[in-house]
Amino acid sequence: MTATLGGIELYPQESKILIGIKYEDFMTLVALAEKRHLEKQAEIEKRKIRLIPSGGGLKAEITPKERVCLCLVDLRQKPTFEILGLLFDVSRTKANNTFNYWVEMREILAVSQIEEAKKDEQKYQELCEGLSEYELIIDSAEEAIERPGDYQEQKKYYIVLPGGEDVVVLLEN
Repeated sequence: MTATLGGIELYPQESKILIGIKYEDFMTLVALAEKRHLEKQAEIEKRKIRLIPSGGGLKAEITPKERVCLCLVDLRQKPTFEILGLLFDVSRTKANNTFNYWVEMREILAVSQIEEAKKDEQKYQELCEGLSEYELIIDSAEEAIERPGDYQEQKKYYIVLPGGEDVVVLLEN
């Protein structure tokens, strides 16, 4: 078991911070993902032409539970695949391949109301009408502030402290 999954199992109340969902939801997701994985493997086996009987080869490096955890950590924290590989004791390539395989199983997750309603035009129109009643508020704290281009105009908004290093921004009322 990797340190990441071990930490989640040791402190299940902290799972929301690391993977973005409660521990109980994580376990439910793991069960659904394992079931879907087995179905997908059965489909592949039906189409596969085998020369050697199944059952041989290397055992999986990480368990399905760790694979789901890897995907959730990547989706939540956005580390590089090198860091993800270090967290789960696999190579960068294995982390990338694991993520891309298991993230395709997102069909087991509940879809948004809009995605669900797109299939039915009437439901989609009703949803759009319902959403039009809400007001969208955007936090503009992250927006760029337009600064004056002229040096003399800029001098109105700042002063340089003695020593010439520190700049204090003055807000004009």
